[in-house]
Amino acid sequence: MYALYYSPGTASFVVHWLLIELELPHELRNVDMAGREHKGAGYLALNPNGVVPTLLVDGQPRYEAAALTLYLADRHGQGRFAPSPEDPRRAEYLQWMFNLTATLQAPLRLWWYPGDLNADDEAVRRGAQARIEAACERLDAHLREHGPYLLGEQPSAADFYLTMLMRWTRKLPRPAHDWPQLGELARRMKARPSFAELYRREGLEEWA
Repeated sequence: MYALYYSPGTASFVVHWLLIELELPHELRNVDMAGREHKGAGYLALNPNGVVPTLLVDGQPRYEAAALTLYLADRHGQGRFAPSPEDPRRAEYLQWMFNLTATLQAPLRLWWYPGDLNADDEAVRRGAQARIEAACERLDAHLREHGPYLLGEQPSAADFYLTMLMRWTRKLPRPAHDWPQLGELARRMKARPSFAELYRREGLEEWA
């Protein structure tokens, strides 16, 4: 059984979602971010970056949301959400996972936490917003030509990951779901029963 160290709505969101979607037995361990539990010695011994998620895999702590997303999709689901290494789509799948972390997650982190750079908050947010909107433009164009999902007709773990990141844009001046194809992808992914169950377990309401 897995054990997930999480905090509602954070980067642990996609890992928790896949655990539910794949019907994998797991235990939830809520990390008190407001109380800075994630910066305490006990948690840092599990995840030296001091962030969530951390997933206990066969008793060993593993972290990085994108890596855990890839791992769960590869290990479980009989290929439903991850093309096999022999599948021609594998390269594109991995490309999208890394692309999302670099072009969307990274600037989203700056938009939500501009103080990380010790610079003018509004200037950081403006720069991050420009990068986020450029990424959304590219993603929407790809989905228009090659969708309805990132790899075509069927969803992959990359679509789960993208949906989490789209949720993070909900308070931006132009959220990702304002782009037509991204909005349709969000609608389809949010219609999955596992999404409703995830929201119930994490006590979330925004962007339901």
